[in-house]
Amino acid sequence: MLTHFIGGEPVAAGTAFPVHDPMTGAVIRQVGEADPEVVDRAVRAAREAARDWAALPVAERAGWLRRLAEGIEERFDDLVAAEIADTGKPLDQTRTLDIPRGIANFRAFAEIAAHRPDEAFHLSGVLSYTVRRPLGVVAVIVPWNLPFLLMTWKLAPALVAGNTVVVKPSEHTPGSAAVFAEICAAAGLPPGVVNIIYGHGSAGQLLVEHPWVDAVTFTGSTRTGSAIMKAVADRVKPVSFELGGKNAALVFEDCDLDRAVEGCVRSVFTNGGQVCLCTERLYVQRPIFEEFCTRLAARAQEVVPQPMISAEHREKVLSYYALARSEGAKVLAGGGTPSFGDKRDAGYFVDPTVVTGLSEWSRFNREEIFGPVCHVAHFDTESEAIDLANNSEYGLAAAIWTGGLDRAHRVAQRLEAGLVWVNTWYLRDLRTPFGGLRLSGIGREGGTQSLDFYSEPTTITIKMEQPDA
Repeated sequence: MLTHFIGGEPVAAGTAFPVHDPMTGAVIRQVGEADPEVVDRAVRAAREAARDWAALPVAERAGWLRRLAEGIEERFDDLVAAEIADTGKPLDQTRTLDIPRGIANFRAFAEIAAHRPDEAFHLSGVLSYTVRRPLGVVAVIVPWNLPFLLMTWKLAPALVAGNTVVVKPSEHTPGSAAVFAEICAAAGLPPGVVNIIYGHGSAGQLLVEHPWVDAVTFTGSTRTGSAIMKAVADRVKPVSFELGGKNAALVFEDCDLDRAVEGCVRSVFTNGGQVCLCTERLYVQRPIFEEFCTRLAARAQEVVPQPMISAEHREKVLSYYALARSEGAKVLAGGGTPSFGDKRDAGYFVDPTVVTGLSEWSRFNREEIFGPVCHVAHFDTESEAIDLANNSEYGLAAAIWTGGLDRAHRVAQRLEAGLVWVNTWYLRDLRTPFGGLRLSGIGREGGTQSLDFYSEPTTITIKMEQPDA
């Protein structure tokens, strides 16, 4: 059974619950559920470590991040195996994206923090300058779709800013966090700086409501983010939320059609559509609409299905396939479940699916599905395309496919989304802000924006007396 990691030591506690392999449905491990005593113990360990960790120079904390990056490299294969076992991801994606990005997160934030200047302001006889202080104990709640990547994306800036952390991975994907706990211990990271507990939503609720937790960072569903915000409101705790999306892509008639089709195949079907940045709404200019739909549907049938994370999520996605039909959609590809003739038939697979013909106000086009599916509609003018893309309660990401440089800049600046890609998708510079609008979240992470969230400024003002003549 996986044990919690508290104060630098493994802690066996809690009622065991199973973790399933999404590829086959088989139980692959047992994990202890964090109860109130475990949560309190983890938060206390983080609080006891907080003062000494915050007192370290930034350069020294950055050095610890580099050592953790080296530890990830040493345990690379173990992390790959854990990630695949929990998520069912392809080997290539895990080896080239998920684990390497974890390494990059630690190294990038070590460099960003080590070279970040302070601010100073001079008036006549007055010097004002700012210093940044850590928030204290940060609750880090990680989703199941990119468990290691997103854990390190939050841990690296939180730690280098001087905070201690209590991490709660998703109940579906605890494996890579458990390996990371071993990496922390092997590196000699001071006890209590990183603590990891396991459990369901009830454990997360205990964590965010704990009076000694000073801030919460969360990636996951909008519904859960809203519940966390309500839970921490009385204590006015800072929150950083990256939540859901109903992302749009605009395909203009002047695009490179081959490139646009392949780009949309990636943005719709990567990781079984289980990425917050995936495209669920595709808008294609009328002259190329029919050809685009034909080519996308053909490519969708060639995509290797990826499992949904759980039986429950599989049923949710299938319910939207049924909803599309009930709302009058035309199914261009997929719409059901694949058959493999082997043990994968007991796994959590659905077909990569393309539909068209629905109203913009249909439930299918308004609600996040988080599966390998998109709806395709046509538009005539640039202005109409922008209005269609912005017609959503979400605002996380968007993509534009066009051969016109002027159009790319013009349209990108009018889209109501936190991230906009032009003729690409899922390309990230770790120094840039990341986050969404409206139901897609609050706050920004990435680069100095992460350091701004995980610390708060104190302004120091000194009046300098003029010397006697």
